[in-house]
Amino acid sequence: MAKKGFVHIYTGDGKGKTTAAVGLACRARGHNLAVCYISFHKDPQKWGYGEHFALEKLGVDVFAFAKEHPYFSKNADVEGIRKECRKGLNFIKDIFQQNKYDLVILDEIVISVRDGFLEERQILELIKQKPQGLELVLTGRGAGDVLIKNADLVSFVRKIKHPFDEGKSPGRGIDF
Repeated sequence: MAKKGFVHIYTGDGKGKTTAAVGLACRARGHNLAVCYISFHKDPQKWGYGEHFALEKLGVDVFAFAKEHPYFSKNADVEGIRKECRKGLNFIKDIFQQNKYDLVILDEIVISVRDGFLEERQILELIKQKPQGLELVLTGRGAGDVLIKNADLVSFVRKIKHPFDEGKSPGRGIDF
């Protein structure tokens, strides 16, 4: 019998969800596993997300969808973001069909659900469609009870204190 891959969710209001997923990608690559990292609501060219560049150097296939979010871009095209999220979902389904990865990370896809760009049922369907041996990681604040129930591993990252609370700017290489 083939190994069962687990569904991981990293959620909560604390810093470190993406960092945990990237750490897992590094570990997987260290064991020569094939890794795909797909982000939502992040624009690496605009904001310089270091994890995207570092993962590419490690041989991880990196993709980005719905690079905007209304929280960061006040003039964001909400319907355009919704279409990009659906495009990302279809891309993920194609990746599942190819079954060439050991680990797929869907960074901030929980935000897409929380903020109404994707429906929770679409993510549940995705979970059901994943290849048996694939490890699937979903990150983002606000994972609901149904998503959590359908995961095998859930980590809740809780903020106790953060420099943002005191008006301090994010640090390049530390926060992004």
